[in-house]
Amino acid sequence: MRKTNDIDECIVRALSGDARRTFADIGVEVGRSAPAVKRRVDRLCEEGAILGFTVRINPHSARGQTEGIIKLYCHRNTTPEMIRRGLSNHPEVVSASRITGDADALVHVSVSGTRHFEQVLQRITAEPFVERAKSFLVQTPLIRRIGVDSPME
Repeated sequence: MRKTNDIDECIVRALSGDARRTFADIGVEVGRSAPAVKRRVDRLCEEGAILGFTVRINPHSARGQTEGIIKLYCHRNTTPEMIRRGLSNHPEVVSASRITGDADALVHVSVSGTRHFEQVLQRITAEPFVERAKSFLVQTPLIRRIGVDSPME
């Protein structure tokens, strides 16, 4: 993959803030025409710099009102791909990351309540790569920064 330039980074930042923005609107911001922005976005998608477009859902909306964090401790030969594949089967998973420290992964879930959280926790810990887990319920989200603020590599 080639290195992106400043204009590409501005386009990605604009799309990460609101993927529904028009190419014309982004073009005004970056000093390019709508067709030029579209060509750049298409190229960034083809090259894998942009993996897709998505919707961010408020976890306190109808989808769920309780958030939880699960620290996963995995069996010795578990690969990140095994974790990603296993967790992608659980629609309640908002995000999952490999981490440093004593645990192997950190999983953020959004559920409808504590009973639902227990069910999701049981399903996730039943995954064959999970040795054990430690769970936490989120009381109050303090800061939420969603989107890409750092330059692309």
